[in-house]
Amino acid sequence: MKSGEAAVGAFRDRFGAMPDLLIRSPGRVNLIGEHTDYNDGFVLPLAIERALWIALRARPDDTVRMWSALGDQREEFSLSALSRGGGWAAYVQGVAYELLRAGKNLAGWEGTIVSNIPTGAGLSSSAALELGVARAFAEVSPFPWDPVEMAVISQRAENDWVGMNCGIMDQLICAAGRADRALLIDCRTLTWTPALLPPGAVVVVLDTSTRRELVDSAYNDRRRSCEEAASAFGVAALRDLDWATLEGGRERLSPTVFRRARHVVLENRRTLDMAATLNEGNLIAAGELMKASHASMRDDFEISSPALDAMTEAALGSPGCYGARMTGGGFGGSCVALVAADRAGGFETQTLERYERATGLEGTAIPTRPTEGTSAEEVLPTKG
Repeated sequence: MKSGEAAVGAFRDRFGAMPDLLIRSPGRVNLIGEHTDYNDGFVLPLAIERALWIALRARPDDTVRMWSALGDQREEFSLSALSRGGGWAAYVQGVAYELLRAGKNLAGWEGTIVSNIPTGAGLSSSAALELGVARAFAEVSPFPWDPVEMAVISQRAENDWVGMNCGIMDQLICAAGRADRALLIDCRTLTWTPALLPPGAVVVVLDTSTRRELVDSAYNDRRRSCEEAASAFGVAALRDLDWATLEGGRERLSPTVFRRARHVVLENRRTLDMAATLNEGNLIAAGELMKASHASMRDDFEISSPALDAMTEAALGSPGCYGARMTGGGFGGSCVALVAADRAGGFETQTLERYERATGLEGTAIPTRPTEGTSAEEVLPTKG
């Protein structure tokens, strides 16, 4: 059963009626541009086919009542009595809080949540939940859906309510994804340019089966290093620093902070170059940029892991692979590969075999194509 149908069926089972609406909110994978978003830089993500679904109907009061298939968990709260807690419900209440703080008049709703996005795999399951919840509120409340505004509000929820100091990339691509295209996003202006994925290539997400919790990881330490480097050069963000200036003033920084800044400055350049190479159909050049990105994250930003390195090496040694790199915040999760479409099946098999031999771990391959961002549709009586 598809996840959307499962969400509708779960709603019918738990509430004894059909839902009125079905929300789809995709995960994302980033082709290149890691840890550049909170440096006001450039990223090149795409919304993936794996998604989170919310089947819901409006309530006449200010209560939000939810059931999640993940662990068969139920949550209920009043919009007039929000309180910080843990788990997935924290993201829901955080979005509600930020919507209220932005002056939105919110109505209550009840719904069921089903997702086929692996959690902790670096595919932004949290942003999918945030944008799905924001879309649910937009559908039952008197305010319009605006992808950029809702992405910013969802980012604030994760930063200030949940405590994860992430940039805007995850929320914006989940909100504004385009079919068959990655988006070159300028994280300062929140504008984007589509980059066409050439028809001869597919994207394969490679889940290492290792997990991390970014709130408890070194993610926030990396952000502080970037802010320290920008301050040392008197710029608002590392996006404003070019390589020649950074290299010429390296004595202003500790060796560690210099390496962190070097990754961001050169990663911004790689991201712009990759968008251009995709639009030109130059898959070989795009693959080389991905390889360089992984080396930079491993050696300069130090956010890779033995499993991520092993999966990247396994992918690069398999037939049909143009390039591969770790993706997401780091310290575990997934890699992403750009693969010749006519060799994708053999690539997936050989890569996972190589990875298991190297690590003893069983990975998963998730082929995908770019999809649309968070959307809503009416549930007809015949559905489910």
